[in-house]
Amino acid sequence: MMKKRNAGESGLVYSTEQGRLCPSCGKKSGQCCCQKQRSARKLDGIVRISLDRKGRKGKGVTIVTGLPLVDNDLKQLTKKLKQQCGSGGTVKQGVVEIQGDHRQTLVEELKKQGYQVKLAGG
Repeated sequence: MMKKRNAGESGLVYSTEQGRLCPSCGKKSGQCCCQKQRSARKLDGIVRISLDRKGRKGKGVTIVTGLPLVDNDLKQLTKKLKQQCGSGGTVKQGVVEIQGDHRQTLVEELKKQGYQVKLAGG
């Protein structure tokens, strides 16, 4: 069963004439406003930190969700948090993943920056 696309969605992401295109609106990636609209997240104001081991062969990853930042600011904050923890990590779909169990370090750091933080999960 095929998924229906909106009128602006052509599925095309690259054209030799125009370069990179937004898959949602079909405009050039520099002229697209879809990404800016998507990146502003509406949340409840609480940053949640948890530890996840599922699908990672037993290796723990600290997950930070609920940060009300746009993508570029989120990447900068992630870089700072990774340096604070001394480990690697990434941003995936608005969720920060830091390798290892660094929950307490992240709670302290985010509270210093003025966020309301909760530990989530077991």
